[in-house]
Amino acid sequence: MKKDELAIQIFSEIEPLKSVLLHRPGRELETLTPRYLDSMLFEDIPFLENMQIEHDKFAETLTKAGCEVLYFEKLLSDALVSPDVRDHVITEAVESSSVKDQRIKSAIKELFQDLDTDELASYLIGGIQKTDIAPHTGVKDLSFFIRDEYPYYIAPLPNLYFTRDPGTAIGHGFSINEMNTSARKRETLLLSVILRSLKTSMPFEGSPIGLLEHYTDGSSIEGGDILILDRHTLAVGCSARSESWAIERLAEQVLSVGTDGFTKLIVIQIPFTRAYMHLDTVFTMVDYDKFTIYPGVERRLKVFTIEKGGNGTLRVEQGESLSISLARALKLPTVDLIQTGGGDSITAAREQWNDSTNTLAVAPGKVVTYRRNVVSNETLTSHGIEVLTIDGSELVRGRGGPRCMSMPLFRSL
Repeated sequence: MKKDELAIQIFSEIEPLKSVLLHRPGRELETLTPRYLDSMLFEDIPFLENMQIEHDKFAETLTKAGCEVLYFEKLLSDALVSPDVRDHVITEAVESSSVKDQRIKSAIKELFQDLDTDELASYLIGGIQKTDIAPHTGVKDLSFFIRDEYPYYIAPLPNLYFTRDPGTAIGHGFSINEMNTSARKRETLLLSVILRSLKTSMPFEGSPIGLLEHYTDGSSIEGGDILILDRHTLAVGCSARSESWAIERLAEQVLSVGTDGFTKLIVIQIPFTRAYMHLDTVFTMVDYDKFTIYPGVERRLKVFTIEKGGNGTLRVEQGESLSISLARALKLPTVDLIQTGGGDSITAAREQWNDSTNTLAVAPGKVVTYRRNVVSNETLTSHGIEVLTIDGSELVRGRGGPRCMSMPLFRSL
């Protein structure tokens, strides 16, 4: 990628992946403690050194498959070269924090202003601890003592390596998503800064969808719930993280313009639980007519279609079943729903805990998965899918797989 250039083209889940945005796990994970795992959306404390090794192997696998790997932290650092961008990000990060004391706010801003762009990007992702600031002010406010166990003035972003969620490329446009949890809100600010710094060379101006931001009026929608099935159809999960109101607002934006060719959303309602956090934790596309699905959720799904109605309205109808709705939308006689764990309930449940369904297609019929999900991988292979496996013993501790860890930017048509 040339400086200040970034091409966006996503009309499929499975066409050859040519460009992807990743974030290599870093210092934002070094201060996780058992006390705050729940609020930070983690199940366990990963071993960072091994986590980085696994992530580097993931990036290497994508590169060998012909995909250019871009890094969130590098693009953020590049964007922060602009004094206006730098001032904006610092102000937003500090003012959106829980800090009330103006002396502390000023000290954080001063610290940020003294950093070079790489250091500033690291702090914006890794957070600010109270011990980072106290030496600069000589002051410990009351909250420092009363909540001394809580170590942050600005919390880290340990979930950022799941780059799928804060934004989604749709056609030649891009949706900056509204995150559901406070632990991930700052991710969208940083992504917005990156995209806007590159906007002059991105096709937003010529795209009918454009750069979508703040379009859901605070209702949440996350990238793990948005699948681009083909040039005409999106599948969107209605989940614990993506709300019906936001899905309708997305439909209004995507279907109203028409030029990019999208005419339908298939809405798949999944159980509203953390176990089924996003649609892509239970369902992903692996080939033109093949999908992998966790059998424990299949009978509990509800399916709806959204199309453009008259006078600018949306027409919503309930579908008969997932397989029928997919086949009709994709104009296929039938689709193959491949059950993870070989359809065995115990094996499927065990491997689902380690994101067996969360595959990332790098080409039609060619996907990246975790090596540890042996039976699910063998099942995919038996259905004609080429499986590229990666280690994920540490990566999976954040409860996400290869699709979660990647933000596709460009796929071949």
